[in-house]
Amino acid sequence: MTEFPKKLMAKLSAREAGNALRKLSVPNGLVDFSSNDYLGFARKRGILEEAIRVMETGNGVFNGATGSRLLTGNKALHVELESFLADYFGNPAALLFNSGYDANIGFFSAVPQRTDVVFYDELCHASIRDGIAMGRAQSFKFRHNKLEHLSKQIDRVQQSKVDSDIYVVTESVFSMDGDSPDLEALVVLCENKGVYLVLDEAHAIGVFGKKGTGLLNELNLEDRVFATVVTFGKAMGCHGAAVLGNEALKRFLVNFARSFIYTTAMPPHSLATIQAAFEFLSSSQTEQQSLVENITFFKDQLRALDLEAHFIPSNSAVHCCVVAGNEKVKACASQLQEKGFDVRPIMSPTVPQGKERLRFCLHGFNTEKEIKEVLLALSKLL
Repeated sequence: MTEFPKKLMAKLSAREAGNALRKLSVPNGLVDFSSNDYLGFARKRGILEEAIRVMETGNGVFNGATGSRLLTGNKALHVELESFLADYFGNPAALLFNSGYDANIGFFSAVPQRTDVVFYDELCHASIRDGIAMGRAQSFKFRHNKLEHLSKQIDRVQQSKVDSDIYVVTESVFSMDGDSPDLEALVVLCENKGVYLVLDEAHAIGVFGKKGTGLLNELNLEDRVFATVVTFGKAMGCHGAAVLGNEALKRFLVNFARSFIYTTAMPPHSLATIQAAFEFLSSSQTEQQSLVENITFFKDQLRALDLEAHFIPSNSAVHCCVVAGNEKVKACASQLQEKGFDVRPIMSPTVPQGKERLRFCLHGFNTEKEIKEVLLALSKLL
């Protein structure tokens, strides 16, 4: 076999020397405080059975889509699911993508044009940053959740680039911090400045809002943004994503988003699972309510154990305890795992050096006993 390039091996060696080499692992049977399956839908048999029923009552059973949606892959289930999602989230139109990553790189590589400008929160997900990098617009980051800094940045560009369209993108819940921007103030800012707001709701869907429709819907702001990215691989327990917006945006993405055009469409089973998951969430809010109660209980326990100062403030399902240093945070995670709790370390370069953290993902199925015990173990480590 051909020898592996020396430059690439050097990069791997440097990553390993910094105790930051990523490795694949399999489920470990520990108490789950690490997965994105916030509602437990990924393991809910009723959703699986309903997905099979949806497939079998559709227009034929296929194992695969057979092609891209612009060729042979556009099935009746695609059309029906997009209509369902648009109605569910209160938007004129929805366009399905194979993943949240595909949705973000498709949108940001296609929509902002060469003369346009994109402002993004400095902690935005890699998929957003990669999409912006693939596009032709200029881009600038603004300080995390600092709207005053964003406002000044917009003013600066509008004074020098009078013909540019400006896009602002952020997340309703940040995956590595669990915090949120002031969405109401952000919407007003973008409206007053005449700029286009794009919001990624990946970690808010299923957690916030009536029937898990996200933070925008909870605040009644869904009709005041240009586009929303919703994903199904977190609380919905399945796979895929959609961009919500108006019909013109959907037509544009169908024609210009390369991650939509040049890929095999999602298979029917994935589509049926998405539909079944949302129908289950629509009919029963038990899991969502259990999650909300566990988030409250977790925060109460942080106060009781005097741990609040170690954690980044969050009202979401994601709570992060800052433990600086890759070696130290890995050691803490390993000790929690030895006690039976699946808590994962988030290391640099995924997060800035010195901001390494233990990431606790809460679920509707976690018990109060499990939450108490894991935080007690953490308090002893700290």
